[in-house]
Amino acid sequence: MGFLAFIAIAVVLFFAACVKILNEYERAVVFRLGRVIGAKGPGLIVLIPWVETMYRVDLRTITLDVPPQDVISRDNVTIKVNAVVYFKVMEPIKAVVEVENFLMATSKLAQTTLRSVLGQVELDELLASRESINHRLQTILDTQTGPWGVKVTHVEVKQIDLPVEMQRAMARQAEAERERRAKIISAAGELEASQKLGEAAEIMAKNPISLQLRYLQTIREMSSEHTTNTIIPFPIDILKPFIKGLS
Repeated sequence: MGFLAFIAIAVVLFFAACVKILNEYERAVVFRLGRVIGAKGPGLIVLIPWVETMYRVDLRTITLDVPPQDVISRDNVTIKVNAVVYFKVMEPIKAVVEVENFLMATSKLAQTTLRSVLGQVELDELLASRESINHRLQTILDTQTGPWGVKVTHVEVKQIDLPVEMQRAMARQAEAERERRAKIISAAGELEASQKLGEAAEIMAKNPISLQLRYLQTIREMSSEHTTNTIIPFPIDILKPFIKGLS
């Protein structure tokens, strides 16, 4: 009886070592006596114990968070930049055979590529053209990881940390730019107002009655205000006879 139990346990262990179950998003790279024979899965696969071994490879998109990197831009500004890389394994056999650890290799390559690419651009370009820089990073990484069977689908520069001195300088620059625009707008408004006043003066010169109407309109506007003082313009023409008599 004990011998039969031992045989049953041995059979169970044998089948447990032979049979493997892979999820839909997994593939098994199978080696037979050290030589790769292919990728199997998903579902149920059977291995020959002690002859065949397998490595599970996840085919889902992997999110890789690139830690902050110290970068010196082309205009000699020291910044700290981090990024996120999205990639997936397209060829499981290459991902196992061509590189020791494709996840670590992709992470190290992303860090060095991030420092290299951002060191070739100026700070203003980095802040204004982030989409093009992301595309450049994605193209370089995808080209480098292609022989490993890895496809880099997207790269996004997440955060750019500037030194405090640079933040203050940029704030002063932005304030000066706003003041410049305000002065330009004010000067343009004065120019337009002077042109309109010149046109109004020409119209009043051709029609003297319009000046009288403007005078009455001004009196009406002043009287509508809640004030105890009333200012009435006095035409200088009325004083001309008296001035001549005195002279």
